[in-house]
Amino acid sequence: MPERRTVALVTLGCARNEVDSEELAGRLAADGWELVEDAADADVAVVNTCGFVEAAKKDSVDALLEANDLKDHGKTQAVVAVGCMAERYGKELAEALPEADGVLGFDDYADISDRLQTILNGGIHASHTPRDRRKLLPISPAARQDAEVALPGHAQAASDEPTPSAGEAAPADLPEGVAPASGPRAPLRRRLDKSPVASVKLASGCDRRCSFCAIPSFRGSFISRRPSDVLGETRWLAEQGVKEIMLVSENNTSYGKDLGDIRLLETLLPELAEVDGIERVRVSYLQPAEMRPGLIDVLTSTPKVVPYFDLSFQHSAPDVLRAMRRFGDTDRFLELLDTIRGKAPQAGVRSNFIVGFPGEKESDFAELERFLTHARLDAIGVFGYSDEDGTEAVTYDGKLDEDTIAERLAHMQRLAEELTSQRAEERIGETLEVLVESVEAVDDEGDGAYGRAAHQAPETDGQVVFTDSTGLVPGRIVTAKVVGTLGVDLVAEPLHLEEAAG
Repeated sequence: MPERRTVALVTLGCARNEVDSEELAGRLAADGWELVEDAADADVAVVNTCGFVEAAKKDSVDALLEANDLKDHGKTQAVVAVGCMAERYGKELAEALPEADGVLGFDDYADISDRLQTILNGGIHASHTPRDRRKLLPISPAARQDAEVALPGHAQAASDEPTPSAGEAAPADLPEGVAPASGPRAPLRRRLDKSPVASVKLASGCDRRCSFCAIPSFRGSFISRRPSDVLGETRWLAEQGVKEIMLVSENNTSYGKDLGDIRLLETLLPELAEVDGIERVRVSYLQPAEMRPGLIDVLTSTPKVVPYFDLSFQHSAPDVLRAMRRFGDTDRFLELLDTIRGKAPQAGVRSNFIVGFPGEKESDFAELERFLTHARLDAIGVFGYSDEDGTEAVTYDGKLDEDTIAERLAHMQRLAEELTSQRAEERIGETLEVLVESVEAVDDEGDGAYGRAAHQAPETDGQVVFTDSTGLVPGRIVTAKVVGTLGVDLVAEPLHLEEAAG
């Protein structure tokens, strides 16, 4: 009888990393590893790191050190780093953090079971050597689909292993001239929680060259997943009890450009919405400069596709945006928001912003404040600029001192908190469709129930707190009326409780 081997996956960072962890879990489970939730109960703790900004890198290092402590107190025998930070720094991370027993890059994912077994047996697997992953794919997007490159979150089982729903008609998913996959393929994925929400990789990498962003260098150039694979994975997730899928990538608005149709997302979304069991489809990571009228129409008018716009504005002052190698300005961004809300008044909009970018003048900062004051965003993330290795902005003149950046960051974070609270208050009186995510014991008086409306993405955009949990169960969509707010969170009264209980 094979020796029992246990592994725990600790995931940091964004929803894309969560998908990658579930792919690793699928690979390991297929090779006989037993997945456990608590790293203290595992022979090997695999930490899926984030390498985006300094704070995320610090969190990743802290998680690796915390897992390493378990070697003295738990059954854990080895700690292994994977993910973006491991891919980005490789040997450098291994030398700086000897507590990690292995540092594995994306190219190791296909052989993750063997890699972990080698490390668990006391062997040494050479730490990953970083390279610019943009150079691994052809320059022409149309030539990328057949390239043999590791793409975390894209893995499928062999084509002769059908999905549970393989009997359904295959989608007419690819433009003319693009070869279809050889047959229905099951996702190589194992769920790590029982949430009614799951992310689905739509693509990987990015062809944009924002001067502050290092992601393309370690995630690579943009490459779409085939629509049939996205649909197959969505069907599989629905059979696992998932009610909401969130499409994730570095840039969803570019989906399909390497498959011969930049409007492929507009075709795919209605098909995803028709998958049995799926009640809500959400699209994240949209580029304002790439928003198309047709995409806005589909996002605001397709049943079960929520009118949610995760728009990467980053700033609104023209000079700063040009230095970032981005496009737009305050007035054009406000026009885009007016167009969206003209079609869907309750649409949710979130965005992230960088303050203190090299060369940012007081007038630029004031222009960003003007935009935020008029934009009525539901969620706002604000970050202070910091140099990122290998980016163009590192070479820029006009760097602001740390005190100025900290002062601007604090000011804009206070403003963001005030504006998002005001936006939440605007929703008092609205009737929303809320996905119940959890019902928890609060005290002797009863339970507390929490969920999210269509304008709220998981983890980032606040939540709905129900006034009454009677009849509410996770995974149920409930009609509720907003009666109050708690900062950015909404307080809502469930309606039609007798239907929810049924």
